[in-house]
Amino acid sequence: MRPRFLPSTRALCALAAAGMLALGSALVMRYRVIENSTVGLACEAGREDFVCLARITAIRLFGAHVFGIVALGAALLNLFRPALLLLAIALLATLSGLVLYNTSLAGLAAGLMIMSFARPAREPA
Repeated sequence: MRPRFLPSTRALCALAAAGMLALGSALVMRYRVIENSTVGLACEAGREDFVCLARITAIRLFGAHVFGIVALGAALLNLFRPALLLLAIALLATLSGLVLYNTSLAGLAAGLMIMSFARPAREPA
């Protein structure tokens, strides 16, 4: 029986660090930039700086469900062809999508990522 797809300890530590960074930045974006009424009023009044550009970009991205679609696509690819890069992309997009209002697609992607650990690892080329 082939071994299951499990990243190494070093890869898991890197994934955990990247996941915490993505989660932290998504939380800051949501609660300090998007939902902050002072920032929202300033941006609507015509203020043009990095914060307003990031706010408008994030709003357009989660309005088009980009975080959820990327998370779901990467999780599906990782389910069929397990790879560390696909797992990392799916993890980062899922965490961002769960915080930034794309909960349905990102939640489905989280379930698919969990299922991908039951898959056998790829044959070495």
